[in-house]
Amino acid sequence: MKRILIPILIFLLPVLAVAQPGSKTHWTPEGDGYYSTNGDQITLYDLKTQSESVFIGADKLKPAGRDALKVRDFSISEDQSKVLIYTNSKRVWRYDTRGDYWLLDLNSGNLDQLGKSLPESSLMFAKISPDGSMAAYVSEHNVYVEDLATHQISKLTDSKGLPKLINGTFDWAYEEEFSCLDGFRWSPDSKKIAYWQIDANNIRDFLMINTTDSIYAYTIPVEYPKVGETPAAARLGVVDVQSGNTKWMSVPGDDRQNYIPRMEWAGNSEQLILQQLNRKQNQSKLMYADVASGNVSSFYEEADDAWVSIRSSWESGNGWHWLKGGKDFLWITEKDGWRHIYAVNRDGSKETLVTKGDFDVIEPLMVDEKGGYVYYTASPDNATEQYLYRSRINGKGSAERITPMDQAGTHSYQISPDGKFALHSFSNYFTRPMREWVQLPSHKPADPEKSIAADYNPEGGKDSNVEFFQVTTEDGVTMDGYMAYPENFDPSKKYPVLFYVYSEPAGATVKNRWGAGRNGLYNGDMAKDGYFYISMDNRGTPAPKGRAWRKSIYRKIGIVNIRDQAMGAKKLLETHAFLDPERVAVHGWSGGGSATLNLMFQYPEIYKTGISVAAVANQLTYDNIYQERYMGIPQENREDFVNGSPITYAKNLEGNLLYIHGTGDDNVHYQNAEMLIDELIKHGKQFSVMPYPNRSHGIYEGEGTRAHLNTLFTNYLRTHCPPGGK
Repeated sequence: MKRILIPILIFLLPVLAVAQPGSKTHWTPEGDGYYSTNGDQITLYDLKTQSESVFIGADKLKPAGRDALKVRDFSISEDQSKVLIYTNSKRVWRYDTRGDYWLLDLNSGNLDQLGKSLPESSLMFAKISPDGSMAAYVSEHNVYVEDLATHQISKLTDSKGLPKLINGTFDWAYEEEFSCLDGFRWSPDSKKIAYWQIDANNIRDFLMINTTDSIYAYTIPVEYPKVGETPAAARLGVVDVQSGNTKWMSVPGDDRQNYIPRMEWAGNSEQLILQQLNRKQNQSKLMYADVASGNVSSFYEEADDAWVSIRSSWESGNGWHWLKGGKDFLWITEKDGWRHIYAVNRDGSKETLVTKGDFDVIEPLMVDEKGGYVYYTASPDNATEQYLYRSRINGKGSAERITPMDQAGTHSYQISPDGKFALHSFSNYFTRPMREWVQLPSHKPADPEKSIAADYNPEGGKDSNVEFFQVTTEDGVTMDGYMAYPENFDPSKKYPVLFYVYSEPAGATVKNRWGAGRNGLYNGDMAKDGYFYISMDNRGTPAPKGRAWRKSIYRKIGIVNIRDQAMGAKKLLETHAFLDPERVAVHGWSGGGSATLNLMFQYPEIYKTGISVAAVANQLTYDNIYQERYMGIPQENREDFVNGSPITYAKNLEGNLLYIHGTGDDNVHYQNAEMLIDELIKHGKQFSVMPYPNRSHGIYEGEGTRAHLNTLFTNYLRTHCPPGGK
């Protein structure tokens, strides 16, 4: 589950791994330039000459009798003759993946809308076929193909009128937990389309209630598999574009007790490659499917005592990258204790460790097969930072750092297809986000006058109030953290402290990047008002510290993470006399909201004030993919879910608690708030609650919402954890 980290993300560039329209660089075929849009036109930037020109002007994007299209995203056909324009986008769950598509023929200038006979803004993931003759897309849970010459539309799948039979895209759980959005793939020869079919008809609807938009309240059903509920069935089909006939792949095992999170054509038009996870997600199998017969065979397996991570993926959005014309592929696994890249031959009989060393690959970025290198981000020496590295594909030699040594912090890259250029982004706790184009592997700026080195001040940290630290608890656990000091700090005084927590496997908070030490929910300046602001990353967070660190939380969410946080806070209070133990507050959102509740309830002697937002108060209410991955199946170990849930300890509340939740939260349901409220009432506990009507998990919809939330947060903190040194 990607439970959002609101207070940090407000200050940062996007950091989530999930792709959505508009999130990737559109490279030229040669890799020495890129296309971009500001919504009105599409421009071409030449990296060799550092010059920009109009590629498609607004006049070319104006349909007859209509205003010019507002470009949300676009793609260019392989032969560079057609441009697919995505516009009029609508949100589906978290991402705006549904809208209208228009096709611009660069030779004739014709601009035609795709799917004219289909409902407005209903098309998803439109893609031009490799041969440029057709486009395929999803509309209302079915896959369609359209001839680009005649604009004849053919429906390739049939949802049979069942609202939860989903072809070519995914249900809520697959999208949220596996980052699966686009659910179909063109074959290289343009004759077939492989697609997922999700049968969620057995999944019950969770009913959210809208009481404000009409006089009579009405329900909003969300197909949502709670933990312990049997998952939706998933299967793979390959449809012949001409005949419309689908051949189903005979993937072994019960399709309701296994997941298929990854699938792609296996370097040709005769085979698919897919990954199957068992329901507990602790066994992974890679399989080939013969598209003619439907026969499926396993060739590479992996198991883990906790869970098999599928977090990292290649630029294709899948789990592998093909080499040698399909003879080998690159694969990421943690089986030796670190997240590493391996080169595996096609039948799985031989593998070579590519990224050697006791460190984690954070994200694979690009494969320069001609040059013999794979590029990726890592940080072997400091888990709070991120740098560009490369290793030889043949496994020889050691990892080579590409990022300059004098730019400590967090670096990200979008690398050109030929590996010669990259868009380099950088920030640290005292440096706002900066960007430049660099040449690889030298990392020299493409334009020296627009380089990061020209503007970056490595001494800027001397003026910052943020300090990174490590703390070792009485349990022998060493955690990374940051501490933002108040202005005019006087060590002879005692100051209030606010801890920011997340603590679960979906996210880490302590990263050396812009935003560290800043709180996006506080109206004003916490440092000027006299607060310490601290965050720490406990065991179980996805820091690049190896498998053992990340997976020590298995079946212990709500226990291990909470103990680490509390003992870290305890140690800081013991060793820093200027932290006032009577003014200790904690806050978090989503998974961090859950941690806030658990800390308030399990360690009331430490935490005096808590502000919890959108929390999972009862782990038995959350979705099956997330909870079962990290906690097991409740029919087998229900006690772990109970022992880790804040509601179990609500009777211990002693301090000041403000609980906040959107009633329209389709992710962490508002029922968590009411279950918790009921339990606190039963035990006679006084507390404060703020429901936000019809707001989702991010609590941002509606006029004045975020201003109201920030004011609420700030006033509660100032009232119950007064600012200033004493």
